[in-house]
Amino acid sequence: MKKTVLIICAIAFGININNAQKMDMTPKVQFSKIVNKSADDLWETVRQLDQIHKYSSTIAKVDWKGNMGVGGERICHTPDGKGYFKEKIVAYNDSSRSFSYSLLEGAPVMGMTNTMQVIDLGYGKSVLVFWSNYDKFMENPQMTEEQFQAFMLSSLEEMTLKMAEDS
Repeated sequence: MKKTVLIICAIAFGININNAQKMDMTPKVQFSKIVNKSADDLWETVRQLDQIHKYSSTIAKVDWKGNMGVGGERICHTPDGKGYFKEKIVAYNDSSRSFSYSLLEGAPVMGMTNTMQVIDLGYGKSVLVFWSNYDKFMENPQMTEEQFQAFMLSSLEEMTLKMAEDS
């Protein structure tokens, strides 16, 4: 599965797969899911960066600041009102149906950047691809690195299903 996502990412962004592996660009978290929606329809939902709370049970509301693209920032508040994730959009491209964001605060990692892309498979199908890298996991009593990664994957599964339903 990891190699499949790496290959999809390499094709989508024109990266030589051998160079990517040598440079250890393998994402720490990677996810892909085929959905029975056209890429354009799914992208119309995914690109609504300030509406992520509609698709995730771990986000109750979103406060948005700035552009609805590069430079925009969102604060995603947890349902209990005690936690949040502060993110900044660092890349956004309607043509490639992709965006990247850096996590600034709210998770036990440093230097995290996440990318999401919708790829057209034709015949009314598309694949949502997500990959994430971070510099360092910060040890803490709430969760291990494996638990953090599992949390991300389960959240992505939930969001993808809900976004596909809404597209």
